[in-house]
Amino acid sequence: MNAPLQTLVARVESTLLRNAADEASILDDVDAALRELLSRDDWLDESCARPHPVYYQQYLLHADPRGRFSVVSFVWGPGQRTPIHDHCTWGVIGMLRGEEVALPYRLEGDRLVADGPEERLLPGMTCRVSPSIGDIHVVRNAFDDKVSISIHVYGSDIGKQQRHVYDPQSGAVKTFVSGYSNHPDYGR
Repeated sequence: MNAPLQTLVARVESTLLRNAADEASILDDVDAALRELLSRDDWLDESCARPHPVYYQQYLLHADPRGRFSVVSFVWGPGQRTPIHDHCTWGVIGMLRGEEVALPYRLEGDRLVADGPEERLLPGMTCRVSPSIGDIHVVRNAFDDKVSISIHVYGSDIGKQQRHVYDPQSGAVKTFVSGYSNHPDYGR
């Protein structure tokens, strides 16, 4: 693990030791640490920055041995997008390269409803997700002609976390575990 990523990991570990039960403080501290990491673009290993021609990639950069958090790079090929999904844990997402667009959703009973305007993340910007503040969204690369890369810090090992995808037409909800692109059998 390189020095900038080690610094982020150490700051998240320290935050969790100090604020284990205070999600708002955790999000504030992790957001600040991630913004610092995003202020430079010379640390991400090229093996965790490779796009796939069809699917976005989720590369594990660090998984806390105690399962308290993970750090992931998302590599978005031109025009790639997620399904509507949730996280079932807190998270801070930041743009390293390119741009991404997210449309938040909320559940009203068993109905899925778009919840506000699209949010565009530019390099250096961050956003937060959590079941307590909203963690259902669809995300896409803002560009149809170039790669974008975002860095995510989650409050669990997101590759092992049971989460949900939502069908906007039928309202059907399906449980999934994402795993990682650089560890194909990890978490599944």
